[in-house]
Amino acid sequence: MSKVALLIAATALLSGCFEPSSQPTVENRSAESRSAVPDAEASIEQIELGRKIYNFRCYYCHGYSGNARTLAATLITPKPVDFTSTSPDTLGKERMLRSIRSGRSGTAMMGFSSVLNPREIEAVADFIIKEFMIGKRENTRYHTEANGWFNHQRYAAAFPFATGKIPLDTPWEQLTPQQAEGKRLFMSSCVSCHDRASTINSDVIWEMRPVSFPRNQYSPSNQPALAGTAHTNKADTSSLDAMTSASPYLLHDRAPVIAGLTASEKRGEELFQQNCAFCHAADGTARNWIGSFMEPHPRDLTSSKAMAGMTRSRLSKVIHEGLPGTSMPAWESVLSEQQVNDVIAYVGRAFHPLAPEK
Repeated sequence: MSKVALLIAATALLSGCFEPSSQPTVENRSAESRSAVPDAEASIEQIELGRKIYNFRCYYCHGYSGNARTLAATLITPKPVDFTSTSPDTLGKERMLRSIRSGRSGTAMMGFSSVLNPREIEAVADFIIKEFMIGKRENTRYHTEANGWFNHQRYAAAFPFATGKIPLDTPWEQLTPQQAEGKRLFMSSCVSCHDRASTINSDVIWEMRPVSFPRNQYSPSNQPALAGTAHTNKADTSSLDAMTSASPYLLHDRAPVIAGLTASEKRGEELFQQNCAFCHAADGTARNWIGSFMEPHPRDLTSSKAMAGMTRSRLSKVIHEGLPGTSMPAWESVLSEQQVNDVIAYVGRAFHPLAPEK
């Protein structure tokens, strides 16, 4: 699995659609003038603002409890910071503010200066310091009705895999029908945010595939089974959220079937689906779950408007160098020149013809 692909996936939620508060409760001041610990006058409202932003933008890599125990963290190099194992004096608030504003080169940490205002950036830093570094607290439980998770108990069959009670790589033949159903549910609806929790083989590496989340508040029809009653009918597993058409994003995780691809286009297809589809979707529309929540949205490679004037040389430059201010990374140190050309060949064949060079 490409670690760069996970970098893209990790930044996807970090680029979400939280609307910043327009009513500051404390005076905005230069971030660089702040000390290494939260100011004494940092209000509860300020800390809670930081919590709200963190819980929307930062948890994907750093975890809801700040310990970086997430799926993304297991595959990103270098790993996200575990805030619970450091201190304000070690990390330093000024460094935190710079990282939140401008990102950190060579890591998956993107800059948020174009998304958050100075007060919001400081609120996040103060929250991290107070909640994780000093308080060593659990933070908030995410799966609550206030966060849009109604009847979370319907996912009960997956809980043992989320908590590590059952190792995720337990052989299928050793699982009961209910446990097998829970594992399928975990892998289809939970794994992109949860850590793998525990495994028998610590060297297990995830195989990447696009993951689209279920429709908001969708409840499986076989709730009793997911709440603890085993099913013996294998057809019942079809009601699991991300395994059905309940997700409006799922159809975009299906790659187009194209006959007669050239050797280069076939190689490009494999590269695109293993790396680029995480943001651009398997069908190139960027309308999968990840792509729909990124700011700015990834390019819809099937759109005549978005692809207007897109030549081979221009697309090559974008792939090599990335696009500043977006989550499109530079691939020049990851893909060879031939691989870039293969991806370009596939994009031009599968999604939209490329314009002739001027």
